[in-house]
Amino acid sequence: MASSLEEPEDASAPDEPERGRTSVWRDVLYVVVAAVVLTVLIQAFVARVYVIPSASMERTLHGCTGCENDRVLVDKVVYRFGDVAPGEVVVFRGPDAWTNNDFRAAPSANPVARFAQNIGSLLGIAPANERDFVKRVIALPGQTVMCCDQQHRVVVDGRPLDEPYVYWQPGTSPADHQPFDPVRVPDGRLFVMGDNRMNSTDSRKQGGGGVAGTVPLENVIGKARYVVFPKDRWSVVSDHNPQPLG
Repeated sequence: MASSLEEPEDASAPDEPERGRTSVWRDVLYVVVAAVVLTVLIQAFVARVYVIPSASMERTLHGCTGCENDRVLVDKVVYRFGDVAPGEVVVFRGPDAWTNNDFRAAPSANPVARFAQNIGSLLGIAPANERDFVKRVIALPGQTVMCCDQQHRVVVDGRPLDEPYVYWQPGTSPADHQPFDPVRVPDGRLFVMGDNRMNSTDSRKQGGGGVAGTVPLENVIGKARYVVFPKDRWSVVSDHNPQPLG
């Protein structure tokens, strides 16, 4: 009696759609991981978006409690090939004299919350975890800065500055400029100030002011180039040189 042979079932056939879906998800995962890695590398070495949570740079940069703070694209390459210039807006790590009395919230002790905070900071949707600051460069190493002349202007090397970017809050004026004694900026350091002169704790006050308030050049992270968010404030960050030429 002849036996009938059944064709063996193709065990792989029913699994093909499943393998296809697995392959698609794997490809998606690879793309996401590659995008994250690329973002981290770019923001670590080329450019990074920072949140401005302070009103000290009003109205050049917008930051206040209860409002939509500016996100600023910071160029981290420019100072590898050139020097910092007067009038440029820079982001820098706060020196010890600035951070000893800095009461900003510390990173969360919860590892999950801290991870989320780090990612948000990296992507520019949350303030940086580091003690980073943004101010405008007023005087360079070797220059002497003081305030003020008879027209209430800041003076560098005996010459008054041209500062169209300064914001005077309602009820204030240049006559309210807070005077400070001449400060000779040490080698390798910068004297920086906020554009919102009546609401900025900067080289005039940090560390008690004077030389202690200056910022090491090595602490400079980069130059603020563009306001990239919110969209109604897209703009180039002014780097007007306030020091007279010639």
